[in-house]
Amino acid sequence: MLKQQARLVALMVFSLDLVLVGVSFFAAHWLRGGLFPRLWPVWFSGPLYPLERYLPMLPLALVVWAAALIATGRYRSHRTVTLAIEAAAIIRVAAIATVVLVLAIFALRIDVWLLDGDRMSRTLILLSGALSCLLLVAEKVGLRITSRWVRQLGFNYRTLLIVGTNRVAVAVAKSIAGHRYWGFRLAGFLRSPEEQDAAPGDLSAPLLGSIDDLPAVLESHVIDDVIFAVTPRELGSLERHFLSLQEQGIGTRFALNLLPGDPPRIHLEDLDGLPLLSVARAPTNLPLLLTKRLLDVALAALLLAIGLPVILVIAMLIKASSTGSVFYRQTRCGLNGRRFTLYKFRTMVMDAEERRQELLHLNEMDGPAFKVRRDPRVTAFGRLLRKFSLDELPQLWNVIRGEMSLVGPRPPIPEEVAQYSRPQRRRLSMKPGLTCLWQISGRNNIDFDRWMELDLEYIDSWSPWLDLKILLRTIPVVLSGRGAS
Repeated sequence: MLKQQARLVALMVFSLDLVLVGVSFFAAHWLRGGLFPRLWPVWFSGPLYPLERYLPMLPLALVVWAAALIATGRYRSHRTVTLAIEAAAIIRVAAIATVVLVLAIFALRIDVWLLDGDRMSRTLILLSGALSCLLLVAEKVGLRITSRWVRQLGFNYRTLLIVGTNRVAVAVAKSIAGHRYWGFRLAGFLRSPEEQDAAPGDLSAPLLGSIDDLPAVLESHVIDDVIFAVTPRELGSLERHFLSLQEQGIGTRFALNLLPGDPPRIHLEDLDGLPLLSVARAPTNLPLLLTKRLLDVALAALLLAIGLPVILVIAMLIKASSTGSVFYRQTRCGLNGRRFTLYKFRTMVMDAEERRQELLHLNEMDGPAFKVRRDPRVTAFGRLLRKFSLDELPQLWNVIRGEMSLVGPRPPIPEEVAQYSRPQRRRLSMKPGLTCLWQISGRNNIDFDRWMELDLEYIDSWSPWLDLKILLRTIPVVLSGRGAS
C-alpha cells in the first residue's frame, strides 16, 4: 500500500513537472515575442513567428525533459535530500535538457522545417530552459513547505525501531534526530543477539529490551519500519524475526557495513525473480550511462562532420612533411581491460616503437607511464599537433564505435596496466575518454600517482554535469596548449 502511494505521488509530481515545463514554453514565447521587444527594443528587435508555428516543438521538449528528470532519479523518495542538493540537481537537469534540446533541434534541422528555412530563436530556447528551472525549483520548495506543515500537524510521519546499539545504530539515530524534516520518529532501540551482555552506546531514544522482546514492542508501540544495524554474521540468527515482520507488513531495512573502506554503491537488482545485491565502486545508473552514450555519439558525429576539412588538411600535411602512414594505430585497454585499436594522427617517425628502449632513461613520468617532454622521435609538424591535441581527432571514431567516451580516464597501453597496483586498476572500470580531469589539471605537469587519483576521483563523483564541466574546461586548455609535451 505504501509503495503504491509513493508511486502515485511520484506520478503526480512528474505530471506537474511536465506541466510546468509546458507553461515555461508558452511564457518564454510571450516574454521574447511580446514583453522583451517593448522593454529592450535594441537587443530584442527581431520578431518571432506566431506561437502555433513553434507548438510542434513542445512534444520534443517534453520528451527530452521527461527523460532527463527520470534518468537523474528525481522521483525517488527525497525525505533525506536537502533542498540545496535538490535545487542543484534541478539546475543540472535543466542544463542537460536544454543542451540536448538544442542539439536535437539544430542537428535534425527541425527548426528549419517548421519555420520555412529560418533558424529557431536561441533566446527562446534558453529562456524556456531557465523558466523551467525556476518553476521546478519553486515547486520543490512549495512541496517541502507543504510536507513539513503536514508533519507539524502530526501526519506523514513514519515511526522507526532500531535493532542494535552499536556505532552504526547510534549514527543512524543521530542522522534521524538531526534531520526532522525527513519525517521519521524513533521509538527506541533493541539489543541485537551479539549485544546481550554489552554496554549500549550513547542512545538518543529508550532501550526497549533485546531482540527477543520484538513481538511485545510491536504490540505496545506503533512501528512502521524496523532498521537492523547488525553485523553480517548476525543475519542468520535473525531470520525468524524477518519473517515475522513480513507477515505483519512492517518494513524492514538494513544498515550493514558489508565492506571495509569507503562505502560503495549498493543496488538491489532482480535476476529472473531472484534478488541480487549489487556492490560497485563505479557508476551503474543505466539511464545516466545511456544519456552519456547518446551524447557521446551525437557530439562525436557533429565534431567529425564540422572538423572534416581540418582532418583532411592535417592528413595532407603529415603526408607531405614525413614519410609513412597518416594514422597511428596502437592497442589500448578500455572498459574493464577490453583491448581495442586506438587511432591517432601520426606525430612520430615510423620506427618510433623500435627506438623507445633507447629513450627509457629520459622518461620524466614516475610509475609505469612513459613521457618524454622533448621526445626526439616526434616530427616538427607532429609537435604542433600534440601541442593543441589535434593528433587525437581520429579518436572521435573510437567514440562513435563505443570503445571510448568523450570524457573518461585516458586509455593506457597493456604494458602499463600490467604494472598497475590493485587500486589503480579501478580506473579501468569506466570507459576511457578523450579528455579527463588529468587533461585539464596540467597533463604532463603532474606525477603519475596524482594522475591516478584524479581518474579515481572522476569515477567516484561522475555525473553528466561533471562531464559537461570537463568538456567546457578542456576547450581553453587545448587552445592554450598548456601541459602538452
